[in-house]
Amino acid sequence: MVAILVNVMKYVDEFRNPRLIRQASDEIRRLADPARHYRIMEVCGGHTHAIYRFALADLLPQNIELVHGPGCPVCVLPMGRIDEGLSLVEDHHAILTTFGDVMRVPGRHGSPLERKARGADIRMVYSPLDALKLARQEPDRHVVFFAIGFETTAPSTALTLRRARELDLTNFSVFSNHVTIVPAIRAILDSPDMRLDAFIGPGHVSTVIGGRPYAFIARDYRKPVVISGFEPLDLLQSIVMILRQLRDGRSEVENQYNRVVPWEGNLPALRVLADVFELRPYFEWRGLGFISQSALKLRGEYARWDAEARFAMPGVRVTDPKAAQCGEVLKGVLKPHECKLFGTECTPERPVGALMVSSEGACAAYFSYVHRRGQSLAQLT
Repeated sequence: MVAILVNVMKYVDEFRNPRLIRQASDEIRRLADPARHYRIMEVCGGHTHAIYRFALADLLPQNIELVHGPGCPVCVLPMGRIDEGLSLVEDHHAILTTFGDVMRVPGRHGSPLERKARGADIRMVYSPLDALKLARQEPDRHVVFFAIGFETTAPSTALTLRRARELDLTNFSVFSNHVTIVPAIRAILDSPDMRLDAFIGPGHVSTVIGGRPYAFIARDYRKPVVISGFEPLDLLQSIVMILRQLRDGRSEVENQYNRVVPWEGNLPALRVLADVFELRPYFEWRGLGFISQSALKLRGEYARWDAEARFAMPGVRVTDPKAAQCGEVLKGVLKPHECKLFGTECTPERPVGALMVSSEGACAAYFSYVHRRGQSLAQLT
């Protein structure tokens, strides 16, 4: 009944209906085998925040454990890439532009926001087109856009690069840190210390890539995947669908978020990505190490707008502070509060690790919705 209703709902408040949420919670308890422990990874950082915000774990039986995944692009960015971006300002006198959450990610000698406070010309923008506009306004300065995100945000960067090429705007370039979700999931599945039963598939990324790329998870690893929306009833229904697959011995990719996510993906967006970007042979992920074919770089025909091709980059690797356990939290091995620095040396006001910086970071979510309030947030029961 709940599944049928979700497919015809139109408004946000319907997805927060207490009666339907109780029904979904009851269905989960009915389906969960009390003799079994379930570990389900929500890949997307937006799902992690929704789970904490609405205290959805309080609505689940104790033998269902939700595990945070690597679906926060700021969180998986290694510290060395921050330092390389900052080198463009210090060594090449460029204007560095980027999104707000990147501004607070720590590098070896401070975050972009801290460096800005010391006089570096680093500016926050809301889109890559803002950076392009700035380059047109400042023809005597070179403007670099520090691009970041999964396939969700990469199309906007690609379209901006197309526009820069049309304008022949030579004082603009992109420092690409776009990553792709599927290789990261594969790396987690191949990790010897990771035991998972199923995945709640990312909602935002899937609006671009669709559901087909996850087929290998069900086919090769025999793990169910359910692409989910972000409201309480979305996530609870997705867990119901996962439990039904596990009960029936099935491993399939299902699309709970079909009101937004097309199975084949956003074909125009995929075409512009293929036109502008190609896969890197290797890229370093915080906590996961180097993963092959897991990030995007500009194709050769866009080399004039590729900051890495135009400028000499340091290319150094930087390890996280030893006490910070971002990698273990990213892989789901530790919960945020189990990190030694959580809530003491590492807080949203003074973050040590990237997971405390981003609005999608697991540590920031736990700190905001659980640690800071010190009480249950099950407001919808």
